[in-house]
Amino acid sequence: MTSFENLDITIDGLREHYRNGDFTPRDLVEHLHKKYSDVTNNPIWIRLLDQEELDPYLHFLEEKSPDLLPLFGIPFAIKDNIDLANIPTTAACPDFSYVPDNSAFVVQQLINAGAIPIGKTNLDQFATGLVGVRSPAPWGPVKNALNEKTISGGSSSGSAVAVAKHWVSFSLGTDTAGSGRVPASLNNIVGLKPTKGLLSTQGVVPACKSLDCVSIFSLTTDDANTVFNIAAQFDD
Repeated sequence: MTSFENLDITIDGLREHYRNGDFTPRDLVEHLHKKYSDVTNNPIWIRLLDQEELDPYLHFLEEKSPDLLPLFGIPFAIKDNIDLANIPTTAACPDFSYVPDNSAFVVQQLINAGAIPIGKTNLDQFATGLVGVRSPAPWGPVKNALNEKTISGGSSSGSAVAVAKHWVSFSLGTDTAGSGRVPASLNNIVGLKPTKGLLSTQGVVPACKSLDCVSIFSLTTDDANTVFNIAAQFDD
């Protein structure tokens, strides 16, 4: 039976687990889904991918090696104002919802590197807010990972809390006026806002096009740097 005791969900930690044969990416995803299902009072997710939706990403890894893909089998979450192909983008507004044909550029870069998109995370509606309480029904506000009586911070509330709870290795958010850095601070994780223009905003629902940046949440600065370097590989 696969054991997930002493699981190190950082990028380097998971790479070492995979090299040691401790478990497969599919094993890890199944384990994480069980953890998510135990939480019913904190609406971190707007949409979790089901097994059928995850299968293409897992099949892609079956003939690959952890040493060939820099993000082999690394689970990540996506703020739900950033497109993931064939999965609804809502920006926390049910009436706004649409299904994109293609993933955002940065998301596709990470998938190509072997990362597994686990789901879309909750946010202050249309990424406008800094406290994390502006997500309406049917979801509602995300609770802080450290103290549920404290605000989670916004607007990238779900992305920050998913990382803080060690449910994913990293996540994508957005930062226009603090929406990445504020929830990172309040949940005691790393929040990287790259210089505007270094990460493509193609496939991101705009809050303010002249200021929007894709942000990165992680448990370590090394992980944030790794994700940034992969996501920032622009087209020739």
